[in-house]
Amino acid sequence: MKKNLIPVTLLTGYLGAGKTTLLNYVLNNQKGYKVAVIVNDIGEVNIDADLIAKGAGIVQEDKDSLVPLQNGCICCTLKTDLMNQIISLTKTGRFDYILIEASGICEPMPIAQTIEALSGATGDRAIPAVCRLDNIVTVVDAARLVTEFGSGNSLLKKDLDEEDIEALLIQQIEFCNTILINKTDLVTPEQLKEVKAVVKTLQPTAKMIETQKGVVELSDILGTNSFDFEKVYASAGWIKQMEELEAEDHDDDDDDDHDHEEHEHHHYDHDDDDHDEHEHNHHDDDDDDDHDEHEHHGHHHHHHHDHEGGEVEEYGIGTFVYYRRKPFVREELERFAAKWPSTVIRAKGLVWFSDDNEAAYVIEQAGKQISCGYSGDWLATAPKGQIKRVLESDPEMAKSWDEKIGDRMIKLVFIGRHMDKEAICAALDKCTAEPDL
Repeated sequence: MKKNLIPVTLLTGYLGAGKTTLLNYVLNNQKGYKVAVIVNDIGEVNIDADLIAKGAGIVQEDKDSLVPLQNGCICCTLKTDLMNQIISLTKTGRFDYILIEASGICEPMPIAQTIEALSGATGDRAIPAVCRLDNIVTVVDAARLVTEFGSGNSLLKKDLDEEDIEALLIQQIEFCNTILINKTDLVTPEQLKEVKAVVKTLQPTAKMIETQKGVVELSDILGTNSFDFEKVYASAGWIKQMEELEAEDHDDDDDDDHDHEEHEHHHYDHDDDDHDEHEHNHHDDDDDDDHDEHEHHGHHHHHHHDHEGGEVEEYGIGTFVYYRRKPFVREELERFAAKWPSTVIRAKGLVWFSDDNEAAYVIEQAGKQISCGYSGDWLATAPKGQIKRVLESDPEMAKSWDEKIGDRMIKLVFIGRHMDKEAICAALDKCTAEPDL
């Protein structure tokens, strides 16, 4: 690891979760770190900038040590804005750490990609290598999570803002490697256990820390050397669930060995050279064309019908995989989506439609937001020679290959609370049709 790259901690979490309180705590207890802070400059967060400036252990005349972005929150501006802010901060030579507070209404992935681009990872010589992503910390309001996911009813809210909040909370929890469960004094011990169970199901790998008023060991926030883009990307609960089912089919495989191969894909018509190293990881709910390469159809899953199975449920929180080797009828699936079960918190996976035997799609649901995006063509549509080469070089793909339908399949991971697996599977089965090839 290059010593001259300044470490960056990205702080995410919804408005009111306690990010500013945590920032103040960190800045008042720096223990030798010279920390530069980048905060977003929108709405009520303007006040936060003043709070940070007053509470910071940064020399007051150092006006540019605090860098609010002028045109909106950092992830909604052009990526170059954030890049330029970071580059100019590192050039001053006055700081050995950068703390970025992401807006509560932002997805963490694009910001992480921007920071990663400045680590030299892309190989683009035009972008200077000045910093590295050290930690992504998501601050979760324990009391809020109890109401958000505590009962199916809260997921039935029709208020668009609330729907967005649920989707964001899920994304912020999934894409991080440290989770602070804050305001633990405002919930009962039983509620706290339930909150932790939900968080652990959505993100089984991140370090979970319980806090009150953002008080935390600085070594858990700064200088952790704990962030790895690929590992954090692949650590979301829905991916882990697919990998666990995969492992059942070949127990003697070492799980770590297929962190990367797990997500290989065999597009017929995609040229991967068009993507930079992390570009393919981006998967906005609202940006269907950007669906990451990881979810494409050529991955190595070869489950059987008896593998829909679920985990031992704690507080009613469970997971299962819906896997079928037949397509959905688009209109029927749309009808199902309109009455999406309120017990499902998160779903994601690969879909085959009866009216299109060429294209693979990815469906994503978080809270009440559901999107479906084109994800490349099935390997089965490729020339016979190419198929033969792939199957010879990829035994996992070969195992799940069907002579008639090739690699076409439906595979959806469901995460939720008190889900009726049988009813959901039966309803989805009614949306399927026999293959017409």
